[in-house]
Amino acid sequence: MMEKILDLITTEVTKAFISAGYEGKYGKATLSNRPDLCEFQCNGAMAAAKAYKKAPFMISDAVSEVLRGHEMFASVESVKPGFLNLKISEQYLADYLNEMQTYEKLGVEEIGQGQAVIVDYGGANVAKPLHVGHLRSAIIGESVKRMGRYMGYHMIGDVHLGDWGLQMGLIIEELRDRKPDLVYFDENYTGEYPAEAPFTIGELEEIYPAASKKSKEDEAFKDRAHDATLKLQNGYAPYRAIWNHIMQVSVTDLKKNYANLDVHFDLWKGESDADPYIPGLIQTLQDQGLAYESQGALVVDIAEETDSKELPPCIIRKSDGAALYATSDLGTIIEREQDFSPVEYIYLADKRQQLHFTQVFRVAKKAGFVKPETRMVHIGFGTMNGKDGKPFKTRDGGVMRLEHLIADINEAVYARIMENRSISEEEAEETAKIVGLAALKYGDLSNQASKDYVFDIDRFISFEGNTGPYILYTIVRMKSILKKYEAAGRSADGRQILPAGSAEEKDLMLELSKWNSVMENAFAETAPHKICAYIYDLANAFNRFYHATKILAEEDETVQAGYIRLLELTKSVLEAGIDVLGFSAPERM
Repeated sequence: MMEKILDLITTEVTKAFISAGYEGKYGKATLSNRPDLCEFQCNGAMAAAKAYKKAPFMISDAVSEVLRGHEMFASVESVKPGFLNLKISEQYLADYLNEMQTYEKLGVEEIGQGQAVIVDYGGANVAKPLHVGHLRSAIIGESVKRMGRYMGYHMIGDVHLGDWGLQMGLIIEELRDRKPDLVYFDENYTGEYPAEAPFTIGELEEIYPAASKKSKEDEAFKDRAHDATLKLQNGYAPYRAIWNHIMQVSVTDLKKNYANLDVHFDLWKGESDADPYIPGLIQTLQDQGLAYESQGALVVDIAEETDSKELPPCIIRKSDGAALYATSDLGTIIEREQDFSPVEYIYLADKRQQLHFTQVFRVAKKAGFVKPETRMVHIGFGTMNGKDGKPFKTRDGGVMRLEHLIADINEAVYARIMENRSISEEEAEETAKIVGLAALKYGDLSNQASKDYVFDIDRFISFEGNTGPYILYTIVRMKSILKKYEAAGRSADGRQILPAGSAEEKDLMLELSKWNSVMENAFAETAPHKICAYIYDLANAFNRFYHATKILAEEDETVQAGYIRLLELTKSVLEAGIDVLGFSAPERM
């Protein structure tokens, strides 16, 4: 196990406080907030001054005396009124990075130890195409899942499809109107139902909106759809057969579309899977005295004394007997507890769903469906807006399909690559897909999830600035240097990263030393934007080092091999970073 560099520094400063006659608790080191003055700092003397009734600088002077000459530090300064300014020794930093290079996870501790974590991040409805509204859940969820895997957790991603609601009845009845002769609508039919679906994905995607429109204008049709939904949910065989066709055709298409985003689910469950658990969970809530009748509905109070605002009770069953989203989510939790017994649940959904998740989590805890210590997190995300600041739409004002958005980005990246045409059209097309995905995902993930952001294709695909393509361009630059180094017949195998010889080199090494703490912190806060911020800083630090250093023209072979080892470590960290964000780098750009 590799300790974080800040913890190692804190250990030494703590020892120095004790040695100077003060309590060790004052020895906490932090990153410097004035990098122009020092790299790390400790402000413990300010707090100790009150306890010991001494001027803070007397304490920081005494501690700095103890630390002076310590092999970990290049310099230790006590600065009035009582700050300790620390610079780490170049040799110590190089040793730290050489150790980091020996670990598969580059010094990140696998604290998850195989414990199960559920990430619920699909939420698409069957029979409808994926559109831009599904983008954020998929992109953020995939990244959170990958971050957890990197930390050693057994991450289980569930698409959790909307496959059990009124849309099913609408499709069934629209299908009846269009193709009344299908065997599913013949009450005297007793044979096997066909294996082949009576519609293609294209037809299905047209059937649903037509039925939805009809139900708004035709009350009788809406009632029929309602009845068909109930019949389906009660297990009526012909409708179950149609439902199976809808699921098969839809899921095949969804898998293809999610795969284009490099988003993959371990479970393809839907609301229908929760259905068998609902009668039992309602019974349990009643037996425990948690659920009671209110205006004909069955509800559970969730308010707590510490709430800053009034929270309404959670409705478990409507007055007409229908179960709700909350009931379905609770049924799913019971199923997941039986199957996986997770230590944490992470749900991705629009931030407007916050109340719903608060209600569901509290009912689950109150009823003992989950253990008191199980973490339950809702990552509520903002909307993706167009340049006009309103939710992103197509030119004619409709909701944009995801595949069209991806195609638009790939086309724009392809045009950019062909401007400085150095590769074949075929390679440019493949590269455009890789770079386009990075542009899209980084453009989303670099924003804090809860904030709305503007989808700006020109900015996202730029090779300069805080963008996915800039990060990829930096990695491609490293690949090119390594190829040239090998082509010159050289090898850095068995060589070491050497102590930094320039400010730019040391800055790069300091950035690299933060990887394990950044990764751990980002997952603890389920915050992919922290990974983005870090790899952007790291890419910038590398590019400054690259411009200040003649790597391939360096004549001292040992120094050059040290540069190459440093470059390899930087490349490994950047590649690990983009992998947890859900994209990869091409060979050339």
